[in-house]
Parts: sequence; structure tokens; C-alpha cells
Amino acid sequence: MRADPRLFLFAGPTLAASPRARELARPFRVRPPVKRFDVAKIIETRGRPGVLVIVDGVFHDTLAIGHAELRDALRRGWRVWGLSSMGAIRAREMAPLGMRGYGEVYAKFQEDGDFQDDEVALLHEPTPPYRASTEPLVHLRAAIAHLVARGIVSASAGEEVVRDLKSRWYGERTRRGTMDALSKHARGGLAAVQAELGDFRAFAWKTRDLEGFVDGRVWESGGRSGAGQERRTVENANWNTEE
Repeated sequence: MRADPRLFLFAGPTLAASPRARELARPFRVRPPVKRFDVAKIIETRGRPGVLVIVDGVFHDTLAIGHAELRDALRRGWRVWGLSSMGAIRAREMAPLGMRGYGEVYAKFQEDGDFQDDEVALLHEPTPPYRASTEPLVHLRAAIAHLVARGIVSASAGEEVVRDLKSRWYGERTRRGTMDALSKHARGGLAAVQAELGDFRAFAWKTRDLEGFVDGRVWESGGRSGAGQERRTVENANWNTEE
């Protein structure tokens, strides 16, 4: 299948984490995690508007995707979607101007006043396939909530671990470190935590949102944002930061 020249998808580690999403995203011209001026270059060189989907983006060691270029894309008739990570952040901020959001992460930003931008941040390789070396807090929160619901850790213990993770730099948030911290409070210790969290895909909201978006071909629907009908069930020489 040849990519449609009107469809652009900016993604890195979120796409790398899912072979299924990579296959389903074949209609798109896939670009690296978005940075400042990437969108501006596309809309300046394309005669007719199309669809821009923002998933991952870089920041800190380079300028993040700007609001002005997204506004200009919208004004020129481009349909602009945001989900999973940096895309969900910008979709929340640009919703009044017509940018559309999709998925659980976007809905979390819309609904939870305690949900901060750094909760989707992680460290990843600076070049393809952009493999991640840390885990975003949004995924760790989902895993902790699962353990609480299963009665393996108490609600108060889960809240304590979340508070500790929130106080840390996102480059220190890892799956292993979180499991070790939870094991100190868990009924059954580390073995119980590992048994419940062994298949971590269920808690990878960012990846699930991307899979749902491309699987449902949401960009074709012109439908509502992820908070409504479409909501689905760093920086050094070697690593980039990503949201």
C-alpha cells in the first residue's frame, strides 16, 4: 500500500512500541517526532490541505511544536488531530481553534486537573526506531490502579508510590523501579506484582490510543474528540526527550 500524500503522521516511540500500529499506519507518510517548524514546512509546500496527526514530539533539546504553526494549518483547512503524547497536549490547548483530540490520554488531560504534561514524557533513542528507555507516568499510573483494584496494594500505598513518581524527573521513571517500589507494599511481594504486570501492554495507554486511532480510521470520520464518542477502552548525546 502506498502512503497517501495528503496524510502525515508524526510519531516515534509510541509507534515503535506497536507492530500493529505500524502496519495500520501504512496509509500515512510517517514523520519523526514533531518539532518546531515541521508542520509549517508541510503546509507551506503542499498546495492542498490534508490531515496532520500529531502523536509524539521532541522538546527540551529543541523547540517543541509551536501553537502558531498549528493555528496556521487549521486556518488553511488542514484537519489536525492530536493523541497519545505531545499530540494530546496540543489538542487540549488548541481545541478552541479546531484541533481535534482522541483517546484516553487526551481525555485524561481534559478531565483531570492534576494531570501534568510531564506524565507522558519519556526518554528514547534519537533515531529510528526510537526505542524508549523509561516509562511515562500515565502508563505507570494505570498499572498501579490495576494493582489497587485487584487488592494487591492498598489505595494509600498506591497513592504513595504515585506521589513519589510525580516528584521525580521523568527520566528516572522506569517500569522496574516502580515494580520494586510497589513490592514493598504488595500482598505477595515482588512476585505478585510481576505476575500482574508481566504483560504491560494493557497499561500502555499511549500505544493503545494510537492503535485505536489508526484501526478505526478516525481521521476519516470527522467525528468528535476522544473525550466523547471516540474515546478508547532526554536529553543527552544518546537520548532524546519526548512527549
